[in-house]
Amino acid sequence: MISIQVKQLTKRFGNVVALHGLDLTINPGELFFLLGPSGCGKTTLLRSLAGFYIPEEGQILFGNEDVTKLEPHKRNTGMMFQSYALWPHMTVAENVAFGLHERKVPATEVRRRVDEALSSVRMEQYADRRPNQLSGGQQQRIALARALVIRPRCLLLDEPLSNLDAKLRLEMRTEIRRVCKEFQLTTVYVTHDQKEALSIADRMAILESGYILQVGTPREVYKRPTRKTVANFIGETDFLTGKVLGMVGNYVTVETEVGKFDGVFGDPVNIPAVGATVTVSIRPECWELHRDAEPRNFVRGRIGDSIYLGEVAQYDFVTHNGVKLKIFERNPRFVDSSQRGELYAAVAPEDVVVLTA
Repeated sequence: MISIQVKQLTKRFGNVVALHGLDLTINPGELFFLLGPSGCGKTTLLRSLAGFYIPEEGQILFGNEDVTKLEPHKRNTGMMFQSYALWPHMTVAENVAFGLHERKVPATEVRRRVDEALSSVRMEQYADRRPNQLSGGQQQRIALARALVIRPRCLLLDEPLSNLDAKLRLEMRTEIRRVCKEFQLTTVYVTHDQKEALSIADRMAILESGYILQVGTPREVYKRPTRKTVANFIGETDFLTGKVLGMVGNYVTVETEVGKFDGVFGDPVNIPAVGATVTVSIRPECWELHRDAEPRNFVRGRIGDSIYLGEVAQYDFVTHNGVKLKIFERNPRFVDSSQRGELYAAVAPEDVVVLTA
């Protein structure tokens, strides 16, 4: 296992700066995700780690080795592309063995390692088939085996599940995590799928316009976004504009357009002054609906449009002064319009995240 360090990394394409002096440390054996909207720089960073792009400034370290300007084939990374890039004229075994032949590995060792790699992804029975005889999920496993067979120092994955249907994506999330942990691989995984990242990442970085906005565990990023952009990108949320009134114990009190809320700072380093304008972020599933007012952190209103999904109902909750909030009610009680009437939506202070940026 190795660590990966990125120090002040800058990459330009002509006059466009794709990466702005990034600093990032990925721990040995970590399954680390890069997320962000299209054009944020996540694939540029991944390809810089692979050696396909050479940065204009900064360093990339694999352990203690500076690989910033090292050719891709000398970095010993396993790369898995979105398209899988399997050779159609080769069998499954030949595809997996390709990297070993390029490295002049002896034939007996090739056979042993190919068998081991196919077994690790549970595809040994398909060794003699060709890629066009496999399903999308099977092709994905073969591409993963080909990346693993060279025993890479780290594994780089570029949206590997984007071509699979929803059921297969769910299945392969768990499989990729199992394989990475079994082989103790430091893994960098690019995706735009938030659920994919939240379900299997050890940590993640959210990028925008070539900058890293936040790094943390899935729970940290989801529950405590430090910026409005992060809160908006990861999951759904209700935003309310407000002003800081002061502190009450461990909580900050904010006056919003629908009332006062006690909450917590998303970024505890940058504390706004009393009177400062802030944004309050509340996840839809954190609201609870009641017939009576709660002691604090509540708003009065009625349910407008609703979508019933069985285990959860999604409501447009229209407050007493016309502000519309999105509320997800688990084990729904208020789906029947005859049971609604005037309601109160309440939220716990730890679920009210106060953002300054």
